[in-house]
Amino acid sequence: MFGMEQSRDASDRPDFEQVFLPHLDAAYNLARWLLRNDQDAEDAVQEAYMRAYKAFPRFRGGDGKAWLMTILRNVCYTMIKKLRSHETPEPFNEEIHQTVGDSEAREAFRQKANAESLRQALEKLPDEFREVIVLHDLEGLAYKEIAAVVGIPIGTVMSRLARARGRLRVEIIASTAREASS
Repeated sequence: MFGMEQSRDASDRPDFEQVFLPHLDAAYNLARWLLRNDQDAEDAVQEAYMRAYKAFPRFRGGDGKAWLMTILRNVCYTMIKKLRSHETPEPFNEEIHQTVGDSEAREAFRQKANAESLRQALEKLPDEFREVIVLHDLEGLAYKEIAAVVGIPIGTVMSRLARARGRLRVEIIASTAREASS
């Protein structure tokens, strides 16, 4: 599996596979959203699984998905630093990204959002917002699990998730308005 070292006892492999292989699709999904490139995502998932395999003796049970996602997230951000070291991130400007009224935003979101506009809006989110949306809304991790994966307090997870959803609503509404005017 993954061309890993042969010194490991064969009886360890089924346990590793049982714990981590069911999360392969979720791992790829997170890596794809963070890295925005299929090949880089595949490389990151392979690297994360190799690291998880090597560190498996230190795994104390519990939630294998959160443990794997933590490793994968670290791999992805290391890759991002290498791939994008020359880019400077766009600073967040509260005035540009203010949300409209909640009921208005919900209604516009329900009426106008589709898969493509949502994907485009997700692509525009900063990494820290995109990862909490992907981990919570797409992969179903609980706030506590996300906090463990990302290494931030639960309150920060909830705050980022709320801000990310607000920015998604604003972007989808703006995208819909742009489409309507063209």
